[in-house]
Amino acid sequence: MQRRTSGIDLMSDPLTLLTIVIPARNEEGCIRSTVEHLELELRLNRVPHEIVVVDDGSTDGTWQILAETRQSMATLNLLQNPGPHGFGRAIIHGIDHMRGDALVIMMADESDDCRDVVRYWKLLNEGYDAVFGSRFMKGGGVIDYPPFKLVMNRLFNRFIRFLFHVKLNDTTNAFKAYRKTAVEGCRPLLAPHFNLTVELPLKTIVRGYSWTVIPITWRNRRSGEAKLKLKEMGSRYLFICLYVWLEKYFSGGDYRKQMQAPRTEERASAGPAGTRT
Repeated sequence: MQRRTSGIDLMSDPLTLLTIVIPARNEEGCIRSTVEHLELELRLNRVPHEIVVVDDGSTDGTWQILAETRQSMATLNLLQNPGPHGFGRAIIHGIDHMRGDALVIMMADESDDCRDVVRYWKLLNEGYDAVFGSRFMKGGGVIDYPPFKLVMNRLFNRFIRFLFHVKLNDTTNAFKAYRKTAVEGCRPLLAPHFNLTVELPLKTIVRGYSWTVIPITWRNRRSGEAKLKLKEMGSRYLFICLYVWLEKYFSGGDYRKQMQAPRTEERASAGPAGTRT
């Protein structure tokens, strides 16, 4: 295990309930297996939880499948985003209705490993305000990542590292965990689309919350259609990055968390069997 730390002691209240927010739009081919596998993993590891799926204007059978699944899964809570729609708006709608004091944002297409959710929960309980997963550090891995998207991902993440002088190398990945106090401290949340995946971690860092990084695994969806369109998102990602950058250097620290300096730590461990690094 490799560790980097500033030596700041972590002091936070114990957590009682984990909320997993899953935005879903036209995911009838995978949404049932996503929530069932997640619920099983959390139950086996005795993680107190609620799974909040936010239907973001689906036009297929996603909502009906979720309603059927809800009948046998007491921890599944269903919401419909009335609109306007958008990936970020759906997540914010879920956050606004969460009952837990900790949050994990997870994709609906089974690209994220539910075992990593358990690891997130354990680290949040150590006192961290946020836990960020990286697919591109030792122990992490990706499976069947589209080559063009991979190149663009690495270029944009390098740009973020340069702009904010942080070592986090997978800022754009949505699959991250936060204490609710950190999420509330990041408001107002502005990004309506996939750029929320950048706004939340960058505000967490800039506003002085403690965070750590662990290796995670990711695999490309096996059904349905990817919702992220690179040609539509470039300017939106850039806007939110510059917005938070201006806050960092020109807000005078008005938004920073009080009474605790930021702590960063990076952890590396062997990834689950079958992953590629």
